[in-house]
Amino acid sequence: MSVTGLESVGSSVTSTSSSESNILGKDDFLNLLVTQLRHQDPLSPMESAEFTSQLAQFSSLEQMSNVNTNLELLQLYQASINNSQAVGFIGKTIKAVGNSIGVADGVADQIHFDLDKDASAVIAHIYDSHKNLVKTIQPGGLNAGVQSVEWDATNNDGNKVPDGTYTFEVIATDTDQKPVSVTTLITASVSGVSFKDGTTYLLAGNQEIPIGSVFEVMEKVKSENEKQTD
Repeated sequence: MSVTGLESVGSSVTSTSSSESNILGKDDFLNLLVTQLRHQDPLSPMESAEFTSQLAQFSSLEQMSNVNTNLELLQLYQASINNSQAVGFIGKTIKAVGNSIGVADGVADQIHFDLDKDASAVIAHIYDSHKNLVKTIQPGGLNAGVQSVEWDATNNDGNKVPDGTYTFEVIATDTDQKPVSVTTLITASVSGVSFKDGTTYLLAGNQEIPIGSVFEVMEKVKSENEKQTD
């Protein structure tokens, strides 16, 4: 009697298990093993070593199913924790990885960045929405860590720039004229939270900031009116 090997059949079960439940996959495997035992050739029964090997395959399949289930539960638990933490950002000011800077009523936001090490020379370039160079600022040498540079909302000709959103880049070098790693940062006040495609975003104005890009969290500074109402 010719009996199809469990290994070849098992591979087809494995390929279809992704569209079925894990329990069904394990049951199929066990049913195939029992069926093979029932229809094996009496003159050439299954070797004990082969039978033990196939039992080990079943045990491995069951363990893999349990591991996958536990991983899915862990991912859901982690997502729940992240979502709960994200809500705590509402009403706070954050620094996050980014390179946008706003100008409103003729006043520009500060330029924030993080230097990997001390820099002997730092240059900040500011661009408009068409990627045209608007302003170059040279604050000189700065120490390692988070730094802030003021922009007076003027261009290189000294004229006030229109309100809007601009972008910036920062170039830094050390005393040997070698590049210093720079991470540009943005500052924003979080007004809400959104969840898209498994990613949590913090809402700040018209920006959606991935929660993973948050660099620093600061308590919102209260105005004098807010202090009086407390």
